[in-house]
Amino acid sequence: MKKVLKIIGLFIFIGLVGWVVFYLYNQTKKDPVVYETENAEVTNIIKKTVATGSVVPRKEIEIKPQESGIITELYVEPGDLVEKGDLIAKIQIIPEMVQVNNAETQLRKAEINYKNAEIEFKRKKELYTTGVIPESEYLEESLRFETAKADRDAAENNLQLIKEGVTANMKNQTNTLIRSTINGMVLDVPIKEGNSVIKSNTFNDGTTVATVADMGKMVFEGKVDETEVGKIREGMDLLLSIGAIEDEKYDARLESIAPKGVEENGAIQFEIKAAVNLKEGQFIRAGYSATADIVLDRRDSVIAIKEKLISFSNDSAFVEIATGEQTFEKRLIHTGLSDGINIEVKDGITAEDKIKVPKS
Repeated sequence: MKKVLKIIGLFIFIGLVGWVVFYLYNQTKKDPVVYETENAEVTNIIKKTVATGSVVPRKEIEIKPQESGIITELYVEPGDLVEKGDLIAKIQIIPEMVQVNNAETQLRKAEINYKNAEIEFKRKKELYTTGVIPESEYLEESLRFETAKADRDAAENNLQLIKEGVTANMKNQTNTLIRSTINGMVLDVPIKEGNSVIKSNTFNDGTTVATVADMGKMVFEGKVDETEVGKIREGMDLLLSIGAIEDEKYDARLESIAPKGVEENGAIQFEIKAAVNLKEGQFIRAGYSATADIVLDRRDSVIAIKEKLISFSNDSAFVEIATGEQTFEKRLIHTGLSDGINIEVKDGITAEDKIKVPKS
Protein backbone atom coordinates (compact mmCIF):
# COMPACT_ATOMS: atom_id res chain seq x y z
CA MET A 1 0.00 0.00 0.00
CA LYS A 2 2.77 2.41 0.88
CA LYS A 3 4.53 1.59 -2.37
CA VAL A 4 1.35 2.42 -4.36
CA LEU A 5 0.99 5.75 -2.57
CA LYS A 6 4.58 6.61 -3.31
CA ILE A 7 4.09 5.84 -7.01
CA ILE A 8 0.91 7.97 -7.13
CA GLY A 9 2.69 10.84 -5.36
CA LEU A 10 5.58 10.60 -7.82
CA PHE A 11 3.20 10.85 -10.80
CA ILE A 12 1.49 13.87 -9.25
CA PHE A 13 4.84 15.57 -8.69
CA ILE A 14 5.97 14.86 -12.27
CA GLY A 15 2.61 16.22 -13.55
CA LEU A 16 2.99 19.44 -11.57
CA VAL A 17 6.53 19.94 -12.80
CA GLY A 18 5.38 19.39 -16.40
CA TRP A 19 2.49 21.86 -15.98
CA VAL A 20 4.83 24.51 -14.57
CA VAL A 21 7.27 24.04 -17.45
CA PHE A 22 4.45 24.25 -20.01
CA TYR A 23 3.00 27.38 -18.36
CA LEU A 24 6.36 29.16 -18.29
CA TYR A 25 6.98 28.23 -21.92
CA ASN A 26 3.66 29.75 -23.00
CA GLN A 27 4.41 32.88 -21.02
CA THR A 28 7.73 33.42 -22.76
CA LYS A 29 6.31 32.72 -26.20
CA LYS A 30 5.36 36.03 -27.95
CA ASP A 31 2.86 36.58 -30.73
CA PRO A 32 4.31 37.96 -33.93
CA VAL A 33 4.11 41.77 -34.20
CA VAL A 34 1.70 42.95 -36.87
CA TYR A 35 2.23 46.54 -38.06
CA GLU A 36 -0.54 48.68 -39.47
CA THR A 37 0.01 50.95 -42.46
CA GLU A 38 -1.30 54.34 -43.58
CA ASN A 39 -1.34 56.16 -46.89
CA ALA A 40 -0.24 59.71 -47.49
CA GLU A 41 -3.03 62.13 -48.40
CA VAL A 42 -3.42 65.33 -50.36
CA THR A 43 -4.51 68.06 -47.97
CA ASN A 44 -3.91 71.65 -46.84
CA ILE A 45 -1.25 72.34 -44.23
CA ILE A 46 -1.88 75.48 -42.17
CA LYS A 47 0.60 76.69 -39.59
CA LYS A 48 -1.02 79.03 -37.12
CA THR A 49 -0.71 80.55 -33.69
CA VAL A 50 -3.49 81.26 -31.24
CA ALA A 51 -4.31 84.50 -29.42
CA THR A 52 -6.93 84.78 -26.68
CA GLY A 53 -8.83 87.94 -25.87
CA SER A 54 -12.25 89.54 -26.29
CA VAL A 55 -14.37 91.38 -28.84
CA VAL A 56 -15.11 95.01 -27.96
CA PRO A 57 -16.55 98.04 -29.80
CA ARG A 58 -14.04 100.18 -31.69
CA LYS A 59 -15.66 103.35 -30.35
CA GLU A 60 -16.90 103.21 -26.76
CA ILE A 61 -17.61 106.50 -24.97
CA GLU A 62 -18.29 107.23 -21.32
CA ILE A 63 -20.82 110.05 -20.99
CA LYS A 64 -19.99 112.32 -18.05
CA PRO A 65 -21.81 115.42 -16.69
CA GLN A 66 -20.51 118.94 -17.19
CA GLU A 67 -21.83 119.98 -13.81
CA SER A 68 -22.08 118.36 -10.39
CA GLY A 69 -25.52 117.67 -8.99
CA ILE A 70 -28.25 115.06 -8.52
CA ILE A 71 -29.79 112.93 -11.27
CA THR A 72 -33.49 113.84 -11.48
CA GLU A 73 -34.40 111.96 -14.68
CA LEU A 74 -32.96 109.13 -16.78
CA TYR A 75 -34.11 108.80 -20.36
CA VAL A 76 -32.28 105.63 -21.49
CA GLU A 77 -31.69 102.01 -20.49
CA PRO A 78 -29.00 99.50 -21.52
CA GLY A 79 -29.72 98.26 -25.03
CA ASP A 80 -31.38 101.48 -26.26
CA LEU A 81 -30.20 102.95 -29.56
CA VAL A 82 -29.36 106.66 -29.40
CA GLU A 83 -28.17 109.28 -31.83
CA LYS A 84 -25.76 112.12 -31.26
CA GLY A 85 -27.53 114.81 -29.24
CA ASP A 86 -30.22 112.55 -27.74
CA LEU A 87 -31.01 113.12 -24.07
CA ILE A 88 -29.37 110.71 -21.63
CA ALA A 89 -30.26 112.27 -18.26
CA LYS A 90 -31.12 115.48 -16.46
CA ILE A 91 -29.40 116.77 -13.35
CA GLN A 92 -30.33 119.26 -10.70
CA ILE A 93 -27.39 121.41 -9.74
CA ILE A 94 -26.59 121.63 -6.04
CA PRO A 95 -24.35 124.71 -5.87
CA GLU A 96 -21.59 125.23 -3.35
CA MET A 97 -22.57 127.79 -0.73
CA VAL A 98 -19.26 129.62 -1.06
CA GLN A 99 -19.81 130.11 -4.78
CA VAL A 100 -23.40 131.25 -4.24
CA ASN A 101 -22.32 133.73 -1.56
CA ASN A 102 -19.58 135.19 -3.76
CA ALA A 103 -21.94 135.48 -6.72
CA GLU A 104 -24.59 137.24 -4.62
CA THR A 105 -21.98 139.66 -3.29
CA GLN A 106 -20.83 140.45 -6.83
CA LEU A 107 -24.44 141.02 -7.88
CA ARG A 108 -25.09 143.46 -5.02
CA LYS A 109 -21.95 145.41 -5.90
CA ALA A 110 -22.95 145.48 -9.54
CA GLU A 111 -26.46 146.73 -8.69
CA ILE A 112 -25.03 149.52 -6.52
CA ASN A 113 -22.67 150.60 -9.30
CA TYR A 114 -25.51 150.45 -11.80
CA LYS A 115 -27.81 152.66 -9.69
CA ASN A 116 -25.07 155.21 -9.16
CA ALA A 117 -24.20 155.20 -12.85
CA GLU A 118 -27.89 155.60 -13.75
CA ILE A 119 -28.32 158.64 -11.50
CA GLU A 120 -25.16 160.24 -12.82
CA PHE A 121 -26.13 159.48 -16.41
CA LYS A 122 -29.54 161.14 -16.02
CA ARG A 123 -27.94 164.21 -14.48
CA LYS A 124 -25.37 164.52 -17.24
CA LYS A 125 -28.06 163.99 -19.85
CA GLU A 126 -30.05 166.98 -18.54
CA LEU A 127 -26.93 169.14 -18.47
CA TYR A 128 -26.07 168.12 -22.01
CA THR A 129 -29.63 168.85 -23.20
CA THR A 130 -29.44 172.40 -21.77
CA GLY A 131 -26.01 172.90 -23.30
CA VAL A 132 -24.10 173.14 -20.01
CA ILE A 133 -21.65 170.29 -20.73
CA PRO A 134 -20.05 169.25 -24.03
CA GLU A 135 -21.09 166.13 -25.96
CA SER A 136 -17.82 164.31 -25.18
CA GLU A 137 -18.52 164.42 -21.44
CA TYR A 138 -22.05 163.17 -22.01
CA LEU A 139 -20.84 160.28 -24.17
CA GLU A 140 -18.23 159.32 -21.60
CA GLU A 141 -20.90 159.13 -18.89
CA SER A 142 -23.18 157.17 -21.20
CA LEU A 143 -20.38 154.61 -21.69
CA ARG A 144 -19.91 154.23 -17.94
CA PHE A 145 -23.67 153.69 -17.53
CA GLU A 146 -23.80 150.99 -20.22
CA THR A 147 -20.75 149.27 -18.69
CA ALA A 148 -22.39 149.23 -15.24
CA LYS A 149 -25.56 147.81 -16.77
CA ALA A 150 -23.58 145.03 -18.52
CA ASP A 151 -21.75 144.20 -15.28
CA ARG A 152 -25.07 143.91 -13.45
CA ASP A 153 -26.53 141.60 -16.13
CA ALA A 154 -23.38 139.48 -16.06
CA ALA A 155 -23.56 139.17 -12.27
CA GLU A 156 -27.22 138.12 -12.50
CA ASN A 157 -26.44 135.49 -15.13
CA ASN A 158 -23.50 134.19 -13.12
CA LEU A 159 -25.68 133.73 -10.03
CA GLN A 160 -28.38 132.01 -12.08
CA LEU A 161 -25.81 129.70 -13.68
CA ILE A 162 -24.43 128.68 -10.30
CA LYS A 163 -27.91 127.99 -8.92
CA GLU A 164 -29.68 126.49 -11.94
CA GLY A 165 -26.99 125.77 -14.53
CA VAL A 166 -28.83 127.78 -17.19
CA THR A 167 -29.83 131.37 -17.94
CA ALA A 168 -32.87 132.77 -19.76
CA ASN A 169 -30.70 133.86 -22.71
CA MET A 170 -29.15 130.39 -23.22
CA LYS A 171 -32.45 128.75 -24.34
CA ASN A 172 -31.62 125.05 -24.99
CA GLN A 173 -27.93 125.41 -24.15
CA THR A 174 -27.68 124.08 -20.63
CA ASN A 175 -25.31 121.90 -18.65
CA THR A 176 -28.18 120.32 -16.72
CA LEU A 177 -29.16 118.17 -19.72
CA ILE A 178 -26.72 115.34 -20.49
CA ARG A 179 -26.73 114.28 -24.14
CA SER A 180 -25.11 111.51 -26.16
CA THR A 181 -21.97 112.54 -28.02
CA ILE A 182 -22.10 109.71 -30.62
CA ASN A 183 -24.54 107.45 -32.45
CA GLY A 184 -24.70 103.97 -30.97
CA MET A 185 -26.13 101.63 -28.37
CA VAL A 186 -26.30 102.25 -24.63
CA LEU A 187 -24.18 99.51 -23.06
CA ASP A 188 -24.44 100.49 -19.42
CA VAL A 189 -26.18 103.00 -17.15
CA PRO A 190 -24.32 102.66 -13.84
CA ILE A 191 -26.37 105.29 -11.96
CA LYS A 192 -29.98 105.68 -10.87
CA GLU A 193 -32.31 108.61 -10.35
CA GLY A 194 -31.37 110.36 -7.15
CA ASN A 195 -27.66 109.53 -7.37
CA SER A 196 -25.19 112.35 -6.92
CA VAL A 197 -22.76 112.94 -9.79
CA ILE A 198 -19.67 115.09 -10.10
CA LYS A 199 -18.12 116.67 -13.15
CA SER A 200 -14.63 115.89 -14.37
CA ASN A 201 -11.91 118.04 -12.87
CA THR A 202 -8.23 118.03 -11.97
CA PHE A 203 -8.71 115.62 -9.06
CA ASN A 204 -11.06 112.98 -10.56
CA ASP A 205 -12.47 111.70 -13.84
CA GLY A 206 -16.06 112.48 -12.97
CA THR A 207 -19.08 110.20 -12.66
CA THR A 208 -20.01 108.07 -15.66
CA VAL A 209 -23.70 108.52 -16.40
CA ALA A 210 -23.85 106.08 -19.35
CA THR A 211 -21.60 104.15 -21.71
CA VAL A 212 -22.44 104.38 -25.42
CA ALA A 213 -20.74 102.38 -28.20
CA ASP A 214 -20.98 101.91 -31.94
CA MET A 215 -21.82 98.18 -32.17
CA GLY A 216 -21.45 98.14 -35.94
CA LYS A 217 -17.64 98.35 -35.72
CA MET A 218 -16.03 95.73 -33.49
CA VAL A 219 -12.39 94.89 -32.84
CA PHE A 220 -10.67 91.87 -31.32
CA GLU A 221 -8.24 92.70 -28.53
CA GLY A 222 -5.96 89.85 -27.53
CA LYS A 223 -2.46 88.94 -26.44
CA VAL A 224 0.30 86.95 -28.11
CA ASP A 225 3.30 85.34 -26.42
CA GLU A 226 6.76 86.76 -27.13
CA THR A 227 7.79 83.51 -28.82
CA GLU A 228 5.11 84.03 -31.47
CA VAL A 229 4.95 87.81 -31.88
CA GLY A 230 7.95 87.84 -34.22
CA LYS A 231 6.07 85.60 -36.66
CA ILE A 232 3.08 87.87 -37.16
CA ARG A 233 2.69 91.16 -38.98
CA GLU A 234 0.00 93.75 -39.59
CA GLY A 235 -2.44 92.83 -42.33
CA MET A 236 -2.54 89.10 -41.52
CA ASP A 237 -5.91 87.32 -41.62
CA LEU A 238 -7.42 85.97 -38.42
CA LEU A 239 -10.22 83.50 -37.82
CA LEU A 240 -12.22 84.27 -34.69
CA SER A 241 -14.06 81.71 -32.58
CA ILE A 242 -16.38 83.22 -29.99
CA GLY A 243 -17.14 80.99 -27.03
CA ALA A 244 -20.73 82.17 -26.61
CA ILE A 245 -21.59 81.64 -30.30
CA GLU A 246 -21.26 78.03 -31.41
CA ASP A 247 -20.63 76.88 -34.98
CA GLU A 248 -19.83 80.39 -36.19
CA LYS A 249 -16.53 81.79 -37.41
CA TYR A 250 -15.68 85.45 -37.97
CA ASP A 251 -13.03 86.86 -40.27
CA ALA A 252 -10.72 89.59 -38.97
CA ARG A 253 -7.63 91.46 -40.12
CA LEU A 254 -4.70 92.27 -37.84
CA GLU A 255 -4.38 96.05 -37.43
CA SER A 256 -1.76 96.67 -34.76
CA ILE A 257 0.83 94.93 -32.59
CA ALA A 258 1.97 96.57 -29.36
CA PRO A 259 5.62 97.68 -29.51
CA LYS A 260 6.03 96.92 -25.80
CA GLY A 261 5.22 93.70 -23.97
CA VAL A 262 3.67 93.26 -20.53
CA GLU A 263 4.71 90.54 -18.09
CA GLU A 264 1.91 88.18 -17.09
CA ASN A 265 2.49 85.07 -14.99
CA GLY A 266 6.19 85.09 -15.81
CA ALA A 267 5.72 85.43 -19.59
CA ILE A 268 5.88 88.52 -21.79
CA GLN A 269 2.64 89.18 -23.67
CA PHE A 270 2.10 91.63 -26.54
CA GLU A 271 -1.33 93.14 -27.18
CA ILE A 272 -2.80 92.91 -30.68
CA LYS A 273 -5.90 94.45 -32.27
CA ALA A 274 -7.81 93.20 -35.28
CA ALA A 275 -10.82 94.59 -37.14
CA VAL A 276 -13.73 92.12 -37.16
CA ASN A 277 -15.63 91.77 -40.44
CA LEU A 278 -19.31 91.57 -39.53
CA LYS A 279 -21.80 90.34 -42.08
CA GLU A 280 -24.99 92.29 -42.61
CA GLY A 281 -27.39 91.64 -39.76
CA GLN A 282 -24.77 90.06 -37.47
CA PHE A 283 -24.69 91.29 -33.89
CA ILE A 284 -21.96 90.56 -31.33
CA ARG A 285 -22.31 91.65 -27.72
CA ALA A 286 -19.46 93.67 -26.28
CA GLY A 287 -17.01 91.76 -24.11
CA TYR A 288 -17.47 88.27 -25.55
CA SER A 289 -14.34 86.16 -25.00
CA ALA A 290 -12.81 84.97 -28.25
CA THR A 291 -9.92 82.95 -29.64
CA ALA A 292 -8.12 84.06 -32.80
CA ASP A 293 -6.26 81.69 -35.10
CA ILE A 294 -3.51 83.64 -36.88
CA VAL A 295 -2.35 81.99 -40.10
CA LEU A 296 1.45 82.15 -40.19
CA ASP A 297 1.97 80.02 -43.32
CA ARG A 298 0.05 77.52 -45.43
CA ARG A 299 0.41 74.97 -48.22
CA ASP A 300 -2.62 74.00 -50.26
CA SER A 301 -3.21 70.60 -51.91
CA VAL A 302 0.11 69.00 -50.95
CA ILE A 303 1.04 65.40 -50.02
CA ALA A 304 1.16 65.10 -46.25
CA ILE A 305 1.53 62.40 -43.60
CA LYS A 306 1.24 62.33 -39.85
CA GLU A 307 4.41 63.32 -38.02
CA LYS A 308 4.29 60.16 -35.90
CA LEU A 309 5.13 58.09 -39.00
CA ILE A 310 8.55 59.75 -39.37
CA SER A 311 11.82 58.66 -37.76
CA PHE A 312 14.88 60.88 -37.71
CA SER A 313 18.57 60.08 -38.03
CA ASN A 314 21.46 62.53 -38.46
CA ASP A 315 19.16 65.43 -39.40
CA SER A 316 17.45 63.26 -42.04
CA ALA A 317 13.84 62.09 -42.06
CA PHE A 318 12.83 58.53 -42.94
CA VAL A 319 9.67 56.49 -43.26
CA GLU A 320 9.25 52.74 -43.70
CA ILE A 321 7.40 51.74 -46.87
CA ALA A 322 5.71 48.34 -47.20
CA THR A 323 7.35 46.13 -49.83
CA GLY A 324 5.38 42.99 -49.06
CA GLU A 325 3.37 41.30 -46.35
CA GLN A 326 4.79 42.80 -43.14
CA THR A 327 8.08 43.63 -44.84
CA PHE A 328 9.29 47.22 -44.97
CA GLU A 329 12.16 49.28 -46.29
CA LYS A 330 13.48 52.64 -45.06
CA ARG A 331 13.08 55.54 -47.43
CA LEU A 332 14.52 59.05 -47.19
CA ILE A 333 11.98 61.88 -47.52
CA HIS A 334 12.17 65.66 -47.67
CA THR A 335 9.66 67.44 -45.47
CA GLY A 336 8.16 70.92 -45.59
CA LEU A 337 5.59 72.82 -43.53
CA SER A 338 4.10 71.24 -40.42
CA ASP A 339 1.02 72.15 -38.40
CA GLY A 340 2.07 70.02 -35.43
CA ILE A 341 0.06 66.96 -36.49
CA ASN A 342 0.51 66.63 -40.25
CA ILE A 343 3.64 67.49 -42.20
CA GLU A 344 4.18 68.24 -45.87
CA VAL A 345 6.31 65.73 -47.83
CA LYS A 346 8.01 67.37 -50.80
CA ASP A 347 9.44 64.17 -52.29
CA GLY A 348 10.24 60.57 -51.40
CA ILE A 349 6.75 59.05 -51.34
CA THR A 350 3.53 58.99 -53.31
CA ALA A 351 -0.09 58.87 -52.27
CA GLU A 352 -0.17 55.13 -53.10
CA ASP A 353 2.69 54.14 -50.78
CA LYS A 354 1.75 52.26 -47.61
CA ILE A 355 3.66 53.65 -44.64
CA LYS A 356 4.41 51.65 -41.52
CA VAL A 357 2.79 52.89 -38.31
CA PRO A 358 5.35 52.50 -35.50
CA LYS A 359 4.23 50.80 -32.32
CA SER A 360 4.14 53.21 -29.40
